[in-house]
Amino acid sequence: MNPSRPTPLLRAGQLLALLLTGAAYWALAYHTPRAQFGQLVLLFAVAGAAYAWLLHTRLPLRWGLGAALVFRLLWLPATPALSNDFYRFRWDGLLVGHGHNPFAETPVQLLQHPPADSAALPLAALRGLLPQLNSPTYFSVYPPVCQALYGAAARAFPTSQTGFLVVVRGALLLADAGAAALLLWLLPLAGWPARRALAYLLHPLVVVEVMGNVHMEGVVVCFLLLTGALLVHRRPRLAAGALALAVAAKLLPLLALPLLARRLGRRRFRRFLGVLAGGLGLLFLPFVSWTLLLHIGLSLDLYFQSFEFNASVFYVLLALGKGLTGVDLVGGLGPLLGAGALYLAFRLARGAGRPRLAALPQRLLLTLSGYFALATVVHPWYLVPLVALSCFSPLRYARIWAGLAVLSYSAYRTSAYTESGLLLTLEYGTVLAWAMAEYYLGHGQLPRATPAPGSRAR
Repeated sequence: MNPSRPTPLLRAGQLLALLLTGAAYWALAYHTPRAQFGQLVLLFAVAGAAYAWLLHTRLPLRWGLGAALVFRLLWLPATPALSNDFYRFRWDGLLVGHGHNPFAETPVQLLQHPPADSAALPLAALRGLLPQLNSPTYFSVYPPVCQALYGAAARAFPTSQTGFLVVVRGALLLADAGAAALLLWLLPLAGWPARRALAYLLHPLVVVEVMGNVHMEGVVVCFLLLTGALLVHRRPRLAAGALALAVAAKLLPLLALPLLARRLGRRRFRRFLGVLAGGLGLLFLPFVSWTLLLHIGLSLDLYFQSFEFNASVFYVLLALGKGLTGVDLVGGLGPLLGAGALYLAFRLARGAGRPRLAALPQRLLLTLSGYFALATVVHPWYLVPLVALSCFSPLRYARIWAGLAVLSYSAYRTSAYTESGLLLTLEYGTVLAWAMAEYYLGHGQLPRATPAPGSRAR
């Protein structure tokens, strides 16, 4: 069957695949606790197989965009079952909505020693949330853009968890709509067909983790794409402002700076960096206190030295270190690998010469992939930006990785949160084999961009 000349049978099959995907998402949203790992994997497998087949058979772009919208709307009133992070989102939102700095205390500290302005806080609601938090003794790690959204949602629905989630999902839906529009415009400028946007918009991990589990990576993707679009329009100052918004949603986009330095040159990059710093200063200004940097530093220190989940290189080195020395190196390996990720980011940027704008997404894809390969914690939703960046690259390993990352949910089958070495090997072994095959087949070569007449993509 030639997908370039669709038949009624092919279109019927595509429609059936879309219906099966919608049914899988409905079951994931409303009938799949994360402890039911077998059911979770089966539903993801159905959605993933349909996704791969629909892309292979060239699902019409209009169908794909409509399906992407419907799949997201299915989750609108659902309570996230695969992640309990949203309880902390609501906790922070209640504090912000009542004018309290969410970075000032840990949840336990706040309730044990209420601040002087505690009369204005919804203490009863906060006490009800405390048992649901997965990090009650840690300071908040969510930057200002997240806090602004959570605060707005909590102000709109101070007593309704469902209302809070609907507002947050409404914002994430707008972010995905913005990402869709930007992808449809940027991809042809970079020499790719617009339909490749569906590789991001229909990916099961993107749908489930952004709309389902209300993680902010969708906002990061939107602002990263906006940064690229503004660079195409030769608006570096506005691009710096967009990147500031991305960083103020998640800190990870800071890894793009070495690449941007090579692209912009020393003088323009200094101006870019000045606007970026100024934008971040304004965004963090409402939360500035003498304890802010200290508390963020403590959270980052815990992240690199104490937390571990779904890692790859880190686990291998940890096992080798323990086998050879008998010492648990978990506290030292995290910062060392973090430094290694920074070094890799600078090496990739340095080896790129002065990259074309069309080449930046793939360079950033490789940079972030290196970071996550060395990271101590790789939650599935962390990989959402990689899926978006893969739309601008012939490399598909990021989509495979994002699909297999769902295997990490096996750790939640019991309250002990025990990871499976076999599933970790399956996940990373498959990703490594796929990436090596693409490398040796030369799929990392970028196509020659064919920008539209009068465009500024270079």
